[in-house]
Amino acid sequence: MQSFYCRFCAANWSEQHSNKMTMELDVFVGNTTIMDEEVYQLWLDGYTVFDAVKVRIDGGVMEECEASADVLLSDTMDQYRTFQMCERLLHSPSKLGNQLLFQIPPHRQAMLIERYYTFDDAFVREVLGKKLSKGTKKDLDDISAKTSVTLKSCRRQFDNFKRVFKVVEELKGPLVENIRQHFLLSDKLARDYAAIVFFANNRFETGKRKLHYLTFQDFAFCAGQLISNWTVGAVDSMVEDMDVDLDKEFLQDLKELKVLITDKDLLDQHKSLVCTALRGKTKAFTEMEANFKNISRGLVNIAAKLTNTKDVRDFFLDLVEKFIEPCRSDRWTAADVRLYLTHYNNSAHILDTFKHQVVWDRYMGVIKGCIFKMYHD
Repeated sequence: MQSFYCRFCAANWSEQHSNKMTMELDVFVGNTTIMDEEVYQLWLDGYTVFDAVKVRIDGGVMEECEASADVLLSDTMDQYRTFQMCERLLHSPSKLGNQLLFQIPPHRQAMLIERYYTFDDAFVREVLGKKLSKGTKKDLDDISAKTSVTLKSCRRQFDNFKRVFKVVEELKGPLVENIRQHFLLSDKLARDYAAIVFFANNRFETGKRKLHYLTFQDFAFCAGQLISNWTVGAVDSMVEDMDVDLDKEFLQDLKELKVLITDKDLLDQHKSLVCTALRGKTKAFTEMEANFKNISRGLVNIAAKLTNTKDVRDFFLDLVEKFIEPCRSDRWTAADVRLYLTHYNNSAHILDTFKHQVVWDRYMGVIKGCIFKMYHD
């Protein structure tokens, strides 16, 4: 703020004393590019120069620096030009540290990059799972109106999603690490972008009314679970598209789990074990016992159908319809859900004739994690 203040004061002093023949002025010369973080955020948010000036005036910057409106306008325009010149470098962040045009300290470079790639949750929620194509980009006007995110900011965010997707889709190695290394993002932001890439690649349905209650962070958490456990990269660390595509061999193996619902003796034995473990531990026990078979069929059928592309896309919708909604209608608490799924998962290990424990654990580990996150009391 000190350099920002001095620039304003010097300009303002010049205005007030321009009619004098002689002046005394202390001058500080440096080559570090001056960037005001507040102005940078206004530029990122899609404000015009004049709207940005109004925001700054309303924030009291003129009183703080004793500057005129003309000086404030000039300063804002100057900074906007700097940001626009930097923008092409931000498209490939590693170039920012190697260029000589702007002298920007490393910590300031990190701020510029992180903020440029930061996105609005309301915006990403609207495009999550959609194809990152021209067709989706045509809808940005409507999305801007719906989310109150400026059209300019919507375009920047969408182009960032598309740029990251294109860069990492051809790379080997862990998705999050590739994003972090190529775009120099924080771990949290890199993980969020990994979720966006993963959803765009697999085209998961997120827009249906029944899914509206779920936030981007709900979906991002679930994406992390799927990436870590159900992709090829979960078992082989250096294969093509390792963290983008689901492991087809694993999805095929999931069909073996159908024995849990097609073998009547196994189904009855599983129910008995689960109900014995739950009895006396929850007020929802009666409903759990009565609906066990329907709930088990729902969870196992989701697994058995994941070899079909459409059923993969409907994965989250199926979790809501076949598990979350029935439990909500019976007024299960989040604690009830956690208790039930824990015993439902563990009891399968005791079943005498059930021989698919490894596949079961790989499947149920993700199912439990996703449902725990998606089940909002």
